[in-house]
Amino acid sequence: MSLIEDVTLGIHILAGFTALFAGLGAIVTKKGGRRHRRAGRIYVLGMAVVAVTSLVLFVIEPDLGRTFLALLAVFSYYFVFSGDRVLSRKRPADSPETLDWIAVGLLTLSGVGLLGLGWYFLTNGSEFGTIMLVFGALAVGAGVQDIRKFRSEESTPREWFYEHISRMGTAYIATVTAFSAVNFDFFPVVAAWLWPTVLGTPLIYFTIRKYKRQTRSRASPTAD
Repeated sequence: MSLIEDVTLGIHILAGFTALFAGLGAIVTKKGGRRHRRAGRIYVLGMAVVAVTSLVLFVIEPDLGRTFLALLAVFSYYFVFSGDRVLSRKRPADSPETLDWIAVGLLTLSGVGLLGLGWYFLTNGSEFGTIMLVFGALAVGAGVQDIRKFRSEESTPREWFYEHISRMGTAYIATVTAFSAVNFDFFPVVAAWLWPTVLGTPLIYFTIRKYKRQTRSRASPTAD
């Protein structure tokens, strides 16, 4: 490796660990509190550095493995970006801006790229193609869903809050996935990459469901 590549990889690893712990801090602290916001800002910054260094490593050596990681970086950071951006669109009347459209376009393109790589790997007998197809399908699905949402004028007053949880939760799944894929070599390859998604997705669903119930409970009139 060149010196630039070594330094970039070192920054990438450090930022990944920072995001891993900051994201956990944001999860366990009170939503909207000072500690939650501080941990969230560190997490967003850490993931931004992870995404940028992934793209730099791809530019240095654009092989198939780093192509996958670069596409995955776009996929992962989109959820960080959109989860943070939604905080500026809290009112139902707030609409997505040009930057949001560019981001969702890049997400969808990254998904198409992941699907193409997945098909290539599977047809060449590599089980790693399954992982690429899963993330590609998730990226395209999320992209299409957001495009429809951006085109729709319908929104509920608390939608931003649930979307923030969903996006940041999905982003943190990606963070844990990267840590698992690198360190959990005692797992089968597919399991090491996909268990955070299998475990984390229901947790996000039930968390949002819990907050929706609390919102409905507060909105319901109390009987005398």
